[in-house]
Amino acid sequence: MTTLLVANDGGHLMQLHTLRPRLGVGTDVVWVTVRTPQTESMLAGEQVHWMEPCPPRDLRAVARNTVAARKLFRLHDVHLVVSTGAALALAVLPQARMRGIETVYIESATRRDEPSLSGRAMAAMPGIKTFSQSSDLDKGAWHYLASPWELYDVAPTDPRPVRSMVVSLGTQEDYGFRRLLERLVPLVPAGAQVLWQTGCTDTSGLGIDGRAKVPSEEMRQAISEADVVVAHAGTGIALMALENGKFPILVPRRAKHGEHVDDHQLTIALDLALRDLCISRDADSLKGRDLASAAAHRVSKVVDPPPLHISGVRIPRQRGAAAVAAAATAATVVHG
Repeated sequence: MTTLLVANDGGHLMQLHTLRPRLGVGTDVVWVTVRTPQTESMLAGEQVHWMEPCPPRDLRAVARNTVAARKLFRLHDVHLVVSTGAALALAVLPQARMRGIETVYIESATRRDEPSLSGRAMAAMPGIKTFSQSSDLDKGAWHYLASPWELYDVAPTDPRPVRSMVVSLGTQEDYGFRRLLERLVPLVPAGAQVLWQTGCTDTSGLGIDGRAKVPSEEMRQAISEADVVVAHAGTGIALMALENGKFPILVPRRAKHGEHVDDHQLTIALDLALRDLCISRDADSLKGRDLASAAAHRVSKVVDPPPLHISGVRIPRQRGAAAVAAAATAATVVHG
């Protein structure tokens, strides 16, 4: 009896990977995600079904992955499918429901009070259970599960020099974040060692050794040893920093500067800042004293977090015209 854990690469996968120990899904698990250096490293030793890249709002990619996902249900005796999004959920979860398989969609922690396009599509399909990670999204089809941030606490430590840093801009294609680099590079203390993970951002003329992608284990180790982490306000890198005891400086990408499709990173940064779990700064307002402040705090985590209950409710199989209509409704919502 296999559980499929489905997530796009990046923050979606990091959220599901962090949630897994609390979900009670057992050991017979197949991960369904996109192959990158980060995902290969994070899921080393796990059983993985690799899918094609599935960027946001790319319906052709969803269609290709829908066809590819059929093989999963032939190869495995699937009894539960769980996803934290995004577009890969559209390729796998509707097929699971139409086969009468218990199906759960957990909205990304980036969505504070309204679901994503993928989330709205999942909620529109009968039989898919939809959970949120924000108490503000506990209405209608959505049920609050837990916040990933409630497991962490921050305490001040003695001031320390900044000798090593990790800077991460994420890996999403087509959206650079040079504005942050231009502000940050002059602020780095002389002699500090920096791992620059810069994604698709143009680093020419900045005098840094930028790397588009860094394997997950290498990134985790670098963060664990760093004095300071500065990153775009992505959920994945925020979780990795907190998991490794670091008080991150989170700098949200802004849609008005062409740095992302929308301003959801503002929500992430605000949420963590209100919980005293990060320093949140606009790229243009970052200062050297922010680096010193981040180095003078440490993060701890709840040792044995309580389990989360997502499965066990019997949902009737979707049949015939009803199943087709549900899938069509979901596709229409996404296209809109």
